[in-house]
Amino acid sequence: MEIISDKAAMAIRCDAVRREGKTIAFVPTMGYLHQGHLTLLKEGRNLCDYLVLSIFVNPTQFGPNEDLDAYPRDGERDMKVAREAGVDTIFTPSNEIMYGPNYQTYVTLENLPHHLCGLSRPVHFRGVATVVTKLFNIVQPHVALFGEKDFQQLAVIRQLVADLDFSIKIQGVATVRESDGLAMSSRNAYLTPEQRKNAVVLYKSLNQAQEQVAGGEKDASIVMEKAKATILSMPGAEIDYIRLCDPQTLDDVAAITGPTLMALAVKVGQTRLIDNKVLEP
Repeated sequence: MEIISDKAAMAIRCDAVRREGKTIAFVPTMGYLHQGHLTLLKEGRNLCDYLVLSIFVNPTQFGPNEDLDAYPRDGERDMKVAREAGVDTIFTPSNEIMYGPNYQTYVTLENLPHHLCGLSRPVHFRGVATVVTKLFNIVQPHVALFGEKDFQQLAVIRQLVADLDFSIKIQGVATVRESDGLAMSSRNAYLTPEQRKNAVVLYKSLNQAQEQVAGGEKDASIVMEKAKATILSMPGAEIDYIRLCDPQTLDDVAAITGPTLMALAVKVGQTRLIDNKVLEP
């Protein structure tokens, strides 16, 4: 397994792979790898000849009062997980390498960021779109893989690839969950044992909503109110949002007449967790 930190060296390596007629799968991450990331890597390994993983905690997607400095990191463990997953090259640039002095160019989308997480994290998706664009230009993958847990991020990246004419297939991969249903996330490491036990309420509320909709409930407000009551029954829970929306546009819906995204963001203690499920009538 090769580890590269320089942008030019990474681009040269991937260009050489392409010249050999090989296909490249790419999994961009911020590290602290867990089973969800491992699932992306295994899928990428199956899809292409050459597997690239990036590990970069991207500062431009964090707001001023968010957890950039505290974001969990474990480089040694990440290398071990990557090696076992069959990664060919890890790209680990520094902030200085990725952005450099006097950096001033950003990628913004007009509509998708102004929903869900973008309402409380106004700079987040500008940072995501920018760093993903930069990584795509460096790695030039044939396929890039992203988890469906970050549904809005996946929607943003799909739109970005379509709008900017990237010849890259974006592969969404189903959310990987703990045995009790909690969506795997690097931020789960922040939870105390009691908070970890309580956090399963997010998954419970999504399943409860699916049962309502499968039973014929079409009123989005009724489904959201029940989810709100369920989540607030957990001690210390603070709801950022509960939304029922169109899976493509992320616009809110009042009536559930077809597949509808239910998306949640909830603070458990000081830890902000997200989850989602596409509800099927």
